[in-house]
Amino acid sequence: MSPPDDSEDRSARPSETVLLADVGNSRIKLAAVVGHGGTPGGGRAGLPTIRHRQEIDNRGLRTNLLRQWLAVAAPGPAVILVASVHDAAAAVLEMALAEESATGRRPLRQRRIGHADLPWPPALAEPQRVGIDRLAAGAAAAVVKPEAEGAIIVDCGTAATVDMVAADGRFLGGAILPGPSLMARALAQGTSKLPEVWSLEHADPPALPGRNTREAIAAGIGWGMRGAIAELVARGRLVLGPSAPVILTGGWSRAILPAVPGATEMPDLVLLGIALAAERCLAR
Repeated sequence: MSPPDDSEDRSARPSETVLLADVGNSRIKLAAVVGHGGTPGGGRAGLPTIRHRQEIDNRGLRTNLLRQWLAVAAPGPAVILVASVHDAAAAVLEMALAEESATGRRPLRQRRIGHADLPWPPALAEPQRVGIDRLAAGAAAAVVKPEAEGAIIVDCGTAATVDMVAADGRFLGGAILPGPSLMARALAQGTSKLPEVWSLEHADPPALPGRNTREAIAAGIGWGMRGAIAELVARGRLVLGPSAPVILTGGWSRAILPAVPGATEMPDLVLLGIALAAERCLAR
């Protein structure tokens, strides 16, 4: 079963709840939009407000969790905007949503978000080849940053990204490197004797020197990630200016916070960017 094609009717209907789905490489993050920037119920500095946040593992989507979330977030008709960097996981989600709608429990429309739905056109030659999560985070950062400044976004997910937004809100691009779990997996799979080390993303790195192989790997990845992020932020400020603010997002951003003093944590930055896209594309 294919998800419905809503290209003929993109506007949000008065009775519909607006839902968001950020389909990443490891997790699907879901939320409902309950307020809009510039209104009394609106979010921070002109951003929409989101509620009923839920995360689901995208490896083996548990439809019962999705159904339970929908019952709370959207008891009635809804339209869901899907932004994805993992096509296979997005297809499974869209199929589950279509089946839920077909049961008659609630009418559900759905639509994929693309770069053209975001408020500021990226300053890139091929924006369609850039992860929509990075572009959505950039759109949200453009709303909350100081008006005359650019901003640096550090997204700590399966991969780590350090991206830049210009003073005029355009997404400039940035850098991508593997996150701690990917690094640990690569060491374990690419060597014959090194073990795979877990729980690197939410714990402080061990003090040097590592007293055994596991400690040495954890120290190398943990301190190495902090050093890499700090260097990339410093190079970003060479482009944007020394006072460019840093916004941290992603599941293990707390582990990086000591490397970027003064950074602002915004855990839902990507979802908020998708909400901005929803406001645009559903108003057409």
